[in-house]
Amino acid sequence: MIKTKINEMLGIKYPVFQGGMAWIADGKLAAAVSEGGGLGIIAAGNAPGDYVREQIRIARKLTDKPIGVNIMLLSPSADEVAEVVIDEKVEVVTTGAGNPSKYIKKWIDAGIKVIPVVASVAMAKLMTRLGASALIAEGGESGGHVGELTTMVLVPQVCDATSLPVIAAGGIADGRGVAAAFMLGAQGVQMGTRFLSAAECSIHPSYKEKILKATDLCTMVTGKRLGHPVRSLRTQFARDYSKAEYGGMPDDELEALATGSLRRAVQDGDNDKGCFLAGQIASMVKKEQPAAEIIREVMEGAEPVLRGAARWVE
Repeated sequence: MIKTKINEMLGIKYPVFQGGMAWIADGKLAAAVSEGGGLGIIAAGNAPGDYVREQIRIARKLTDKPIGVNIMLLSPSADEVAEVVIDEKVEVVTTGAGNPSKYIKKWIDAGIKVIPVVASVAMAKLMTRLGASALIAEGGESGGHVGELTTMVLVPQVCDATSLPVIAAGGIADGRGVAAAFMLGAQGVQMGTRFLSAAECSIHPSYKEKILKATDLCTMVTGKRLGHPVRSLRTQFARDYSKAEYGGMPDDELEALATGSLRRAVQDGDNDKGCFLAGQIASMVKKEQPAAEIIREVMEGAEPVLRGAARWVE
């Protein structure tokens, strides 16, 4: 079995995080991942504090294992959710889409492990100085909001820039990806797209079907013009948005076009008006499985790859 500082720090069996996917990662999915030995993470997204509190309590009823909450810092509810995670004694907070500096001290004082998502070395150094417990280095292969650097490039640079344990994210779907992440210096992995196929994931059936039928060139990035690039499946909506983005549509109209699109994908399976977030490894997701089985399969698959690495050295 693979054990790292992440296992010890968080009290989890496997150093595997489930990504905080907005509108997708709810209490049910997070609990299933935590019960399976990983760290399940509830996504706050743009939801109000009451919703996040409800999902935390749902997860607590389903598992006594540690859980996390991902806070999207661009959300208008970020301040409210920042207090909810303290009230509910959440073990871990991960952050994305912004700088969590103004919240970190009070989270640490509350005994919460703070593990920000970073997409650059500069942010990794800042989060290290501010007292983060670990860092998630997320490459642009991931679904949702993405940075410029790929996982292969970002992870070793972040590992070199910090003394904290690093969790690699972006483009990881099986044991080979986990082994590669460890070779780059990571001590854990985060997967989002792989968990879209989990039996406990409550996305619309057509969303799950799109993931299971995905091909290698099935994703695209939109939103660069507005400064918030997002990777999603190459659906009719994504194509239409891309045309509007580079066709001169005013910024306010472009923002309005995207508003509610993820919810329409997750809840309604709306191909024409929904944004189906997914990473570039979507084509490697082949079947629906319980979350616990996904975690075991991935980690057990990594062990022989890591043991076999010595065959390349004389």
